[in-house]
Amino acid sequence: MRGRQPAAAEKAISGTEFAALMEAVERLGASWPAAVAVSGGGDSLALLFLIEEWARSGSRRAPIVLFVDHGLKQHSGRDALEIASRVRAHGLEAHVLSWRGRKPAANIESSAREARYRLMGNWCRANRISCLFVAHTIDDQAETFLLRLSRGSGVDGLAAMAPVSPFPLPGFDELLVARPLLGESRSRLRAFLKLRGETWLEDEMNSDPRFARARLRSTWPTLANLGLSAARIAAAARHLARARAALEQDTEELLARASQNRGDYALADAVQLSDAPEEIGLRSLARLLMEVSGRHQRPRFESLESLFAAIRLGALGGGRTLHGCRIGRAPKRRTLFGPDTLLISREARRSGGAGGEGN
Repeated sequence: MRGRQPAAAEKAISGTEFAALMEAVERLGASWPAAVAVSGGGDSLALLFLIEEWARSGSRRAPIVLFVDHGLKQHSGRDALEIASRVRAHGLEAHVLSWRGRKPAANIESSAREARYRLMGNWCRANRISCLFVAHTIDDQAETFLLRLSRGSGVDGLAAMAPVSPFPLPGFDELLVARPLLGESRSRLRAFLKLRGETWLEDEMNSDPRFARARLRSTWPTLANLGLSAARIAAAARHLARARAALEQDTEELLARASQNRGDYALADAVQLSDAPEEIGLRSLARLLMEVSGRHQRPRFESLESLFAAIRLGALGGGRTLHGCRIGRAPKRRTLFGPDTLLISREARRSGGAGGEGN
């Protein structure tokens, strides 16, 4: 579906305002030249035109446009070609990346997101681009907070998105994602497009009740009447982001004095882990398990809590397994922290099946 939106109540974002936003994300590590993820929707087209004007005004290299054709809609291929043609008419380089193969019947949103980032990450790596700009807005931030809240996320999840962050898939450590519009509303971006006389695509999936984000968007009028505006929810996410940063600093300090990573195994002081505030102890234990196992995802929280409780109570017995690791008392030759030294080692692969996740 195509169209222009009614006149926005909010004032259109200006080039001067956007330049300040770009300066802010550059201070946080966003680099240029870069690629811009464009879907053809109002948010991503506004980002593209804003960033193109910013680059041109500063005699910088023009942005490179990446469009992902998920193949989930009947006319997705046509839309991809149309957007690419339109972008190229502005003198910009555009690439259409296609998600090929069988599509999942369930978890379509998360699968499409992973495929999208993997395609763009691979392209950026192959073309020596170290930063991908995406058009997440304050509305996306608020939606992400509420969706994660509905799943029972903790501080890290509720801190939601950062203006500049590591690439959201493992294996792309050299790439960053930049979100200069994270504090701006969709209505300001659409007002900007209207001033330019631009049209955009409206994705039918955004109103498809099969998808959690679409169902959430339909509730915004009710939430706003309760005082839960996107701006207030996003502010809560920012508060939690500051709390997360403080927790991470304390975690780093505990790991520095109470553990030693030796590659395939790590040694840790069970006493210092146990005496730390529970959140710091849990974070430190999770980090050690991830580093030793080589896994990028955290252990299941319930299993992590159970393991931490066993460490505090001195109830490891002959040892436990979690997240591809074996956790037990260190032998005498490795008691770096005295008799309460823990040995966290990579669990040997079991023939005939994967190792247990917790016992």
